[in-house]
Amino acid sequence: MTSFDDREKAFEAKYARDEDMAFRVTARRNKLVGQWAAAKLGLTPEETDAYAKAVVQADFEEAGDEDVIRKVLGDLLAAGVETDDAEVRKALSDQTVEARRQLMEAK
Repeated sequence: MTSFDDREKAFEAKYARDEDMAFRVTARRNKLVGQWAAAKLGLTPEETDAYAKAVVQADFEEAGDEDVIRKVLGDLLAAGVETDDAEVRKALSDQTVEARRQLMEAK
């Protein structure tokens, strides 16, 4: 019975690591998307840091990516930047790959 318990603990540990990594990738991706949007908005480095943090915080409003997309798209359109939903979604996709790469290199 100990082998079953060990196996169960191993699965639980793997699940916890996978969830932690998914959270980190999402947070890093949101920061990178914030930096991408800040560049389009022409923000200063200090403003870019603050904006990237605001995008990360926006992700805690609801489950999924819609809250981040709504914030970034709304801010870009409000500033008169020509963009659309598809461009923001592509940035999210591209930055997910980059975030995963950065985290894997950091290990």
